[in-house]
Amino acid sequence: MLIESQRHSLSSVDGICPLLNFYNAMPRSRKRLCDRAFLLLDEEVKRLCSSNPMGQVNRGLVLQRLERLRQREGTPAGYSELRSAVEDVFPNFDDRVLKRAARLNQPNRVSQAAQWVIGLTVGAGTLAGGLWLVNLPYPMIRWPVARVAPMLLLPSFMRMDHDYRQAIIHVEQADQLINAATSAADFELGAETAAQAQKHLDRLPVWFLGYYPQRYCSWFSCGWRFTLDEFESARALIGRMDAQIFQEQNALDTLDEASLAVETARRRYEAVQTLEEKALILANWQEGMDRLAEIPPETLAGQTTQTRLQAFRRDYEALVGSSADVSQASTLVKVAQEFASKASQEGQNPPHTAETWGRIAGLWESALAQLEQVPANSAGYADAQKLKAEYQNSLGIIRERQITEQKAVQAFAAAQASSRQVIANNSATNLSAQVAELQSIIDQLRSIPSGTTVSAEAAVLLKDVEGRDWRLRQQLKSEL
Repeated sequence: MLIESQRHSLSSVDGICPLLNFYNAMPRSRKRLCDRAFLLLDEEVKRLCSSNPMGQVNRGLVLQRLERLRQREGTPAGYSELRSAVEDVFPNFDDRVLKRAARLNQPNRVSQAAQWVIGLTVGAGTLAGGLWLVNLPYPMIRWPVARVAPMLLLPSFMRMDHDYRQAIIHVEQADQLINAATSAADFELGAETAAQAQKHLDRLPVWFLGYYPQRYCSWFSCGWRFTLDEFESARALIGRMDAQIFQEQNALDTLDEASLAVETARRRYEAVQTLEEKALILANWQEGMDRLAEIPPETLAGQTTQTRLQAFRRDYEALVGSSADVSQASTLVKVAQEFASKASQEGQNPPHTAETWGRIAGLWESALAQLEQVPANSAGYADAQKLKAEYQNSLGIIRERQITEQKAVQAFAAAQASSRQVIANNSATNLSAQVAELQSIIDQLRSIPSGTTVSAEAAVLLKDVEGRDWRLRQQLKSEL
């Protein structure tokens, strides 16, 4: 009765302390044999009786004993008591089944200290959940609580105070690191600090601006004054710093990329040999310097760029001359190569007339004239001299072909005239004189080289003159 009265008194405060609910939920009494253990033993009995004719009688006896334990209340039966209930009827009863049934029959006892721990844990969780609910950043929840029980809002006040102080500190640190940066590391640290300041600003509820918790601040000396102007000013400053960081990062990336391009071009320039490769490398070098010149001078990278760009230009001019000289030399060489290409095209598929060879020679001379204008101190001067030697050799060959063509035409014309004269004076000249004149024409025609415009005609005329000479010689022999 005393226990029941205590339980009834504890039940009267149900809903206030979860520990009491747990205690009331505890079972009032317990049978000596639980249903799970009974069913397990019954299964083993059925197995033993399946091969025994007297099994049903024995089974009924054992089940009667177990049923009495199942109906009685008190201390749960242990292993020894369960074994004594079955061993006289079934000596071969599986001992493992008995041990398992004994374990199932034992209640899971929870100590009183554990019960208190569970109750306190549940109570603390409920209290924490309630505090979390009333501290949510929603005016419809906070305003009523602030009027009735403002101390319940202490966690959110403490967090706001912390976020405000941290936001101000990080904003000032980021401003100092970014606007007075001396290296790229300052901008990296400034970007991290600005991100931290933004995070703390985001935690400050906008709806709370202008509200000042008088009681909390009178006890804990608040460090903030929530004003809209201050909040907007901090956000605007963070926004400007983010934009400045973005611009500085782009400038630093451009500085690194352009500097790498210039350094690579400077190393490769001394390794290449052809003028085309050098011209391409110099173009990359100049492009890198142009990108450096485009970096805004007000950035930290722009201030570093000026010194670096001067050094790059000094090296450029010391190695290859001024940019104007390099450009002029490159243009002259390209023009010379155009003349040479045209001359080579015109000289294809000979033979050509002397006039054509003269025009081709003029193209080679124009190419040489362009190379003559390349400054001696320019980057392409050595390559221009190599081209000049090649072009002069080509010009000499063309001149020789022109002279050969002229001589061949003149010789063929003279042979034609002599041949016509011999034919015209055939009757007035003796045979010996005619043979001598024909031999002179033959020698003249044989002197005409192949590969000229008159070579084919000279060969035909030579054959005709040789035939006439042979007939005259035969006629002369017959007369003798």
